Amino acid sequence: MPYIPHTAKDIEKILKAVGAGSVEELISQLPAASRLKGPLAIPDGLSEQELLGHMKALSSKNSTVEEYSSFLGAGAYNHYIPSVVDAIISRSEFYTSYTPYQPELSQGTLQAIFEYQTLVCQLTGMDVANASLYDGATAVAEACLMAKRITNREGIVLANALHPEYRETVATYLTGTGDHLSTIDYSATTGATSLDAIESAISDKTACVVIQHPNFFGSLEDIEAIAGVVHKKKALLVVAVTEAVSFGLLKSLGDCGCDIAVGENQSFGNSLSYGGPYLGFMATKTEFIRQMPGRLIGQTVDKEGRRAFCLTFATREQHIRREKATSNICTNHGLCALAASVHMVSLGSGGLRKLAALNLSKAEYLKKKLKESGVEAAFTSPTFNEFTVKVKGSPDGVLKKLLEKKIIGGLNLEKYYPELGNHLLICATEMNSKEEMDALAAALK
Repeated sequence: MPYIPHTAKDIEKILKAVGAGSVEELISQLPAASRLKGPLAIPDGLSEQELLGHMKALSSKNSTVEEYSSFLGAGAYNHYIPSVVDAIISRSEFYTSYTPYQPELSQGTLQAIFEYQTLVCQLTGMDVANASLYDGATAVAEACLMAKRITNREGIVLANALHPEYRETVATYLTGTGDHLSTIDYSATTGATSLDAIESAISDKTACVVIQHPNFFGSLEDIEAIAGVVHKKKALLVVAVTEAVSFGLLKSLGDCGCDIAVGENQSFGNSLSYGGPYLGFMATKTEFIRQMPGRLIGQTVDKEGRRAFCLTFATREQHIRREKATSNICTNHGLCALAASVHMVSLGSGGLRKLAALNLSKAEYLKKKLKESGVEAAFTSPTFNEFTVKVKGSPDGVLKKLLEKKIIGGLNLEKYYPELGNHLLICATEMNSKEEMDALAAALK
């Protein structure tokens, strides 16, 4: 949209409408100290040609992402996105689409969201999925509120190995509500959550236990055993997944006894993009469908018997009486969900298994090379494509030296876990070459 300033006639009309004789009189209520005394301290305007040349000169000073090898993960994963994803989502009917309030005009958008829900159910092994949430963190928080409504209990128990920022989001959601929020520590040996600790932490007042799988340290949790402990107390098990590619190898959450599966689908079709937008998912059992936030698209037939789609459930307060709403989640993140769907469909079930196996083998190779360099894994439990290591010296110092070699060496865990002051969280995906992994191992020797 072009910038069109007010003309003299526009200004005259505005002043007349508000009863002011001049612009000075109009702004006279503003304190003198807050008013601009002269022109803004910015350069004169440039022509389009001059501006384009100036911006190109500035951008040439930047380093490109291709110059660096990255081993960062921690809930944001660098995966290859097939060209078909951008080709489809950039079509105008998808790129500019809005919330499908009018189904007769939004069949394509509704079908795309329906297909996304179906894919999430296939990934998680759950019965129903909603039409996406803001991101993994808010999906976890919404699952906690959902569990409270289902069980009519107040207690929320979070694994300490759940993404720290997810835990912060849950705490923000529950601030001032009188909820009992507690955490369960991880094993210093395995990096996984202790079953005994879970059993000690839950009671008859616990609504849900939230576990991340693989957890923040990359360690795999024993979801089936945890589900057994949680269900003994008639609480619900919420499992969060930040690395959706892991679904290609790990047993489905539905088969493991999970009640509400949530997490982040950024790994499919959505680039890192300096932190967003991302794509939260939620799937659950049919019996809990009316307590699920967000939107649910359904498949039906029209009066002529043709396949059709409609907005079946919409639990936002905008759609129904405020006191009946389960959530104020008000977006389906349609474009992000479509990108994830296109990526998943382009892979297929066989392709997803191969991609997951490639991620696992890359991480295991890197783990082996690091061990040869004297950098040991911090925990004993199996991992997927991410793991924690103990480094020699200050992690910040280590990362700085790696950066000088154009290697983004992982995440310093001290910020979130003071007891892990000399530990890094390292991730390897299909985007990391053998040469890059060898270079990281050599640099840490």
